[in-house]
Amino acid sequence: MKKQIAVLPGDGIGPEITEGAIKVLQAAAEKFGHEFSFQKALIGGAAIDETGEPLPKETVEICQQSDAILLGAVGGYKWDNLPGDKRPEKGLLAIRKSLDLFANLRPVQAFKSLSNASTLKEEVINGVDLMIVRELTGGIYFGEPRERRGENNEEVVDTLHYTKREIERIIEKAFQLAMLRDKKVTSVDKANVLESSRMWRETAEEIAKKYPEVELEHLLVDNAAMALIRNPKQFDVMVTENMFGDILSDEASMLTGSLGMLPSASLSADGPGLFEPVHGSAPDIAGQGKANPLATILSAAMMLKYAFEMKEEAAAIEEAVEEVLEAGYRTADIVEENTKVLTTNEMVEVVISYLSQDKKAADAISVKR
Repeated sequence: MKKQIAVLPGDGIGPEITEGAIKVLQAAAEKFGHEFSFQKALIGGAAIDETGEPLPKETVEICQQSDAILLGAVGGYKWDNLPGDKRPEKGLLAIRKSLDLFANLRPVQAFKSLSNASTLKEEVINGVDLMIVRELTGGIYFGEPRERRGENNEEVVDTLHYTKREIERIIEKAFQLAMLRDKKVTSVDKANVLESSRMWRETAEEIAKKYPEVELEHLLVDNAAMALIRNPKQFDVMVTENMFGDILSDEASMLTGSLGMLPSASLSADGPGLFEPVHGSAPDIAGQGKANPLATILSAAMMLKYAFEMKEEAAAIEEAVEEVLEAGYRTADIVEENTKVLTTNEMVEVVISYLSQDKKAADAISVKR
């Protein structure tokens, strides 16, 4: 099978981790008899430096013509003083909006071999396997007006805006996923305060009637934040609006021990999906070989699963990552006592070795270092 993949490396560690994921995808293609081609394009700070815009028109066109999109990370100190509409993060929001990538899927799985990397107790995190479904193209990040007002700009307005249809489609996606998992949906809102949350809760109840096999519960976001740390194993599929999902999914990184372990997929109704790690651009370690490529590699596995319906191939990459961790290979962010610390490129090569079932090659990389 032939597939065209757009690659948006972005800023900071983005080029390093996307290059690693490309190598893993190429290894998977060779193993399973596929052909993947890759076309790189600019986004974020790199695009600003080159074109003056965080999301050039050419990048959108390349993405629209591709079967899927792999993205690294955007942003960095270099661009912090730019106006809001010219910051690198604007490019990320714009690509989501332009491709209508309304559903962000963030699986949170606690690897037993990384239990010591988490600050939580082992008995709390072992067995955690949940999916956070975040609405991605509406809410306060996109609402208008957003502006400074008043004399000397001493007032500020951000608008939280949703249509019922936007809420319906993301909650529907959560129920569809729950049907393939443990058939439980936790809808997170702030219905005691926000009118948007009251509509969210009402809509969830309406959608639930179509899925009588799925249990629906409602949690206020502050309660959900506490429960996610206190007893994360109670959750199966958690669905929420844009800003709440942004915060809760980063909180969930503590269950895995590092943001460097969390992949994500952003899906539209019928166009190409975008696959990226949850972590940021980490400009302070860019180019030093310290970045953890595993979240990006796992995002590439999600691409195979959700964009190309290559479930066996995706499972092979996920299994390789798990075996690598069980064998004691680590990057600096998840290092433990008696583990083998690898650079970014070395971790990529070790994953490829396990994917190719050539574990001696992985040992050689470790010994060589």
